[in-house]
Amino acid sequence: MLALNALTLSHFRSHKLARISLDARPVAIHGLNGAGKTNILEAVSLFSPGRGLRRASAEEMTRRPEALGWKLKGELASLGHVHEVETWSEQGAARVVRIDEKAASQVALGRIGRVLWLVPAMDRLWIEGAEGRRRFLDRMALSFAPDHAEATLVYEKAMRERNRLLKDQVRDAHWYAALERQMAEAGHRIDTVRRETLAQLAAAQADASTAFPTADLELQQSEGEMPATEDDLREALAESRFRDLAAGRSLVGPHRTDLHGVYAAKGVPARDCSTGEQKALLVSLILANARALAQEIGAPPILLLDEVAAHLDANRRAALYDEICALGAQAWMTGTGPELFAELGARAQYLEVSEQDGVSAVDAGFAGS
Repeated sequence: MLALNALTLSHFRSHKLARISLDARPVAIHGLNGAGKTNILEAVSLFSPGRGLRRASAEEMTRRPEALGWKLKGELASLGHVHEVETWSEQGAARVVRIDEKAASQVALGRIGRVLWLVPAMDRLWIEGAEGRRRFLDRMALSFAPDHAEATLVYEKAMRERNRLLKDQVRDAHWYAALERQMAEAGHRIDTVRRETLAQLAAAQADASTAFPTADLELQQSEGEMPATEDDLREALAESRFRDLAAGRSLVGPHRTDLHGVYAAKGVPARDCSTGEQKALLVSLILANARALAQEIGAPPILLLDEVAAHLDANRRAALYDEICALGAQAWMTGTGPELFAELGARAQYLEVSEQDGVSAVDAGFAGS
């Protein structure tokens, strides 16, 4: 089981202080727009590596006007163990992580917990830029391979330094060699994990009985093919220096990859599907990711589904809840009213969030029990 048994938010966004006790059931959060529902989901997303579901800076997460910093504390049940997890930031500094009273890296969070999310900002995933699709894929890849985040950071740091040389029109090959070795090693690891992730998603979709459409996924390069090996990538970077100098940036590598999706039953590219179909494909992929993780590690991830119920008809909504409960996932879901979760009944726990004078309050209760 992967679930939060307790969560405390201190000076986080609109929450001055909130203490929430939980069990492993799905969590239905309702309240008016602007009450602070999504802020709770963002807090949970920080129990995984990275900047959370809004990709905000630590300073942006602090409660105003005090701006003292923020702290989150949770009791995380993880595969037979219970961990005390704390993460915080003081006055905009980089966030700190502590697990079981010991300093830890963000990568360590990915080893004890898995968190996936679907938020309204992702609804345009298939029709906007490739960067968002890469980020979506890398979040899924991270759930299978926590070290994927480290490889991504190494690659991006080396690429930034190489791009600086390119913009400065540095032509001495010795300046590039070490950076290109780092990019080739980390880049090949990134590409390998991405492809393994797509294979696991395909298998999970093929084996599923689901009300949501299957998506066929494929990695595509903006130019040519992704080099197959680490040596091939290093050679491709070296050979591309002349073009890269003209462009002022690196034109070869996994940062040029795009995720192409097709609505399998119709053979229609995801970008050409209706908005409802695009949303259904995203839900399908999140569920497939959860099923694949349950198969691999013995438990589904924690799911964060912001305003997902509002975009589904009653039948699809009921089907989503049934699949979540069948998975045994602690899914945190938001909606403006409790009626959006009526099909869940006593299978879920309920939180009502209200706001007054800029301060959010959380009232816990159990519907249908």
